[in-house]
Amino acid sequence: MSIEELKIEIAKKVFETDDENLLSELDMLLNYNEKVVLDELPKHVQEGIKRGLQQAKEGKLIPYDEVKKGFLKNGTNRFFF
Repeated sequence: MSIEELKIEIAKKVFETDDENLLSELDMLLNYNEKVVLDELPKHVQEGIKRGLQQAKEGKLIPYDEVKKGFLKNGTNRFFF
């Protein structure tokens, strides 16, 4: 996927969501010019990052190609295996 295609896909998702937390986090990421420190992120974001890092340490990962195939299955944007 090219950078332009990625931008378009992200823009579509932003326009489709009504999730205020997600939009707030995106705004923070896009407008924050300094290095993000874990302690400065919202608690739920910190917990999600820590959970993801622990899962990675435990080998609970799905290769990108499998994830991509799962989203493309049945022509939907929902993840299926």
